[in-house]
Amino acid sequence: MSLSDSDSSSSYGSDYKNLRQISRERLLHEMLRSAKTGNSKSTWKVLIMDRLTVKIMSYSCKMADITQEGVSLVEDIYRRRQPLPSMDAIYFIQPTKENVIMFLSDMSGKSPLYKKAFVFFSSPISRELVSHIKKDSSVLTRIGALREMNLEYFAIDSQGFITDNERALEELFVDEEDSRKGDACLNVMASRIATVFASLREFPFVRYRAAKSLDVTTMTTFRDLIPTKLAARIWDCLIQYKQKTEHFPQTETCELLILDRSIDQIAPIIHEWTYDAMCHDLLNMEGNKYVHEVLSKAGGPPEKKDVLLEEHDPVWLELRHAHIADASERLHEKMTNFVSKNKAAKIQHGSRDGGELSTRDLQQMVQALPQYSEQIDKISLHVEIAGKINRIIRESGLRELGQLEQDLVFGDAGMTDVIKFLTTKEDATRENKLRLLMILAAIYPEKFEGEEGHNIMKVVRLPQDDMNAVNNMRLLAVASETKKSSTGAFSLKFDIHKKKRAARKDRTGAEETTWQLSRFYPMIEELIDKLNKGELSKDEYPCMNDPSPTFHGTSQSTPMHQAPAPHSMRSRRTPTWARPRNSDDGYSSDSVLRHASSDFKKMGQRIFVFIVGGATRSELRVCHKLTSKLQREVILGSSSLDDPPHFITKLKLLTANELSLDDLQI
Repeated sequence: MSLSDSDSSSSYGSDYKNLRQISRERLLHEMLRSAKTGNSKSTWKVLIMDRLTVKIMSYSCKMADITQEGVSLVEDIYRRRQPLPSMDAIYFIQPTKENVIMFLSDMSGKSPLYKKAFVFFSSPISRELVSHIKKDSSVLTRIGALREMNLEYFAIDSQGFITDNERALEELFVDEEDSRKGDACLNVMASRIATVFASLREFPFVRYRAAKSLDVTTMTTFRDLIPTKLAARIWDCLIQYKQKTEHFPQTETCELLILDRSIDQIAPIIHEWTYDAMCHDLLNMEGNKYVHEVLSKAGGPPEKKDVLLEEHDPVWLELRHAHIADASERLHEKMTNFVSKNKAAKIQHGSRDGGELSTRDLQQMVQALPQYSEQIDKISLHVEIAGKINRIIRESGLRELGQLEQDLVFGDAGMTDVIKFLTTKEDATRENKLRLLMILAAIYPEKFEGEEGHNIMKVVRLPQDDMNAVNNMRLLAVASETKKSSTGAFSLKFDIHKKKRAARKDRTGAEETTWQLSRFYPMIEELIDKLNKGELSKDEYPCMNDPSPTFHGTSQSTPMHQAPAPHSMRSRRTPTWARPRNSDDGYSSDSVLRHASSDFKKMGQRIFVFIVGGATRSELRVCHKLTSKLQREVILGSSSLDDPPHFITKLKLLTANELSLDDLQI
């Protein structure tokens, strides 16, 4: 038996692997496969996990992957389990006292539940708990391995992870009185973030948003110190890894920027017009699960089928970050191209005189042409989804609302325009009115104070819990912005050519002008760009490591990488669906998948961005976009990934019981 960090010395191969692939390989190979020792190679094993580790596993691996590594049964450590004394068990658990007690209960005494135990902890275990395990001599001889995997995050995307702190907004941005709960939340978050760097074998320069006190007489709030506190805790964890973990880098290999929701209050609320964001915003999906109606093979009523919109679907991978109008056009091209290139499909479709294919037509084609079922099924699914989204956009008047949202953000519309919209568009949904008002509150917070705030409430006629969400926007603002207008780099600015206030500067790239309503961009895009160029203010974003001016072999004030010329995503759109699977044109879904890893071989050092309080799909999209633009892989982390309805619900929970410093009688 040895207590050690799970051996990461075996490289993951010479080919580049992304965050999710590395997580998967560590779980399957370092953990499950390493338990195949001696005579146990041919035997099946039991995998025992807790509530958190089962989620970690499910985000990175499929059940078929686990079975292939010799696991025949997956169990919950807290459920009563059948004794299987002839089988070995693999424990993948958090290093908590409760879990250790359960493990010892399973394996101690004369009749253990399993023959041998291979124990893997998701994060570092305390000395006290190791001593507790070693005290039980009957258990020691039955332990095949006792290791720290240091993998305690959910790989939600090839370039994204969350720490599963779903209540971070409530625990950190609410009243300052319960700082104990806030500190506990930050401790868990820091420990889990550090395991990302342990898994990827990266040691970062740690930068963070500094507290923005107005002057020495102003008390800095707990909320304002969130990035500072988190940076310090992550740094402590990383130093422990650096000192104790074999193969952990001893010099900096990447950059980490720690932010919180105060840097961009608009991104979680505004309508994002990409295919991925629209799916999750408008379709009431449960996670990535979409309920798809397919024709019954027996000719009965349509059957409901659950499908996952994830990276294994090449059409989803190709379209997810495209504007909804672009995605719809590309899907139409895929359909018509498939029909024109396949004679059998053309015959099946011939009776329609070249009319557009409906979802039902495609499903009937699947039954008539089973050899093409996989291709047609994929098209059929996405045609149905895009059609449903476009119908919702039309019926709810979302284009007009979206235009007003973006005009408001860029200073082309103001208070009067919003009030006019809210009073004249009676058919606008309650949620859409609320989101528009929240954007207004982020840009004009002073308008929602006192009598003026009460008057707005009367005009819009929203219920009190909705108005709580609007009022609680102020809890996300940093101290300097809530007290008076700040001159900081990311305060709300006035454009000298516009009378109205603007929260973003306009850009002129081809991508922004090709599609309507693609003008908005999350603030992290600007921050990451500045970080890459070495232009991020060291006063506003200090570094825990205090890096030397020659990081990356170049001055911090000069760009580290020459960015390629911007290009329109629209120009890359080419009908691809009916091309053979070995098509290598660089545009087809198959080609996109095949070339993804080879592109990364030429990349510079990674950039990690962590947002406390929830990240958005638009921010995840920006990380993918900037990876190509900067030639550096950008990985987004957060306490959670929130779609607008979820974020608004969380914001409502931030009750308005907070006392400001002005209210305190000292």
